[in-house]
Amino acid sequence: MLRRSGIRKRRFEPSISVPQLRFLLMEMSQKKTFWYNSNMYTKNEDELIAFGKELGSLLEKNDVLILTGELGAGKTTLTKGLAKGLEIHQMIKSPTYTIVREYEGRLPLYHLDVYRIEGDADSIDLDEFLFGEGVTVIEWGHLLGEDLPKDYLELEILKTDEGREINFHPYGSRATDLVKRLTDGV
Repeated sequence: MLRRSGIRKRRFEPSISVPQLRFLLMEMSQKKTFWYNSNMYTKNEDELIAFGKELGSLLEKNDVLILTGELGAGKTTLTKGLAKGLEIHQMIKSPTYTIVREYEGRLPLYHLDVYRIEGDADSIDLDEFLFGEGVTVIEWGHLLGEDLPKDYLELEILKTDEGREINFHPYGSRATDLVKRLTDGV
C-alpha cells in the first residue's frame, strides 16, 4: 500500500497475471471453445452444440439441468447438443408452445419450457419428469422457484460480442460432480 498525507491508497492489482491475460486473449481470438475459471466460452452454434454433446454424454438418470438466458441465448441449441450426447437422433425442437417434448435415446430426455406456465408447477406433472427414467432439461426453470429439486445444475447462457458465455451454478452433490468432470475434462 502507498501512504501519502496519512491517507492509505491501495495500488491496483489485477486479479489475473499478465501471462494469464495473454493466454485468455489468445484463446478468445481463436475460433474454439475454452474455459476460464468455471465459465465456458463458445464462439458459435457448432461449439455450443459440441459442448452440449460432451455434457450430455456425462448425464445420468434423474439429472436435472436448468437453462436460463434471454430469448435467443441458445437454450434450445444447447439442448440439441445434450440430445446428441444422449444418443438421440430425433430433431430437437423448442418446447415453447407444447411445454414438454420427450425424446428417446440412451436415456429419455424430457425437454420442458416453463416460461408460459408462469411458475405454476401444478399445471404440469413435474414429478413425472424429475423422478422419471431420464434426464430433465428445463428452459426458464428458475421460474419454478421452490418446486425445483435440491440437486440440479443451472446453466446461465449469456450473449456476448464474441459468442456465448456459460456460467455454471451447481446445486447439490451430483451437479457439483458434473461441473468438476467437465472442467477436469473427464
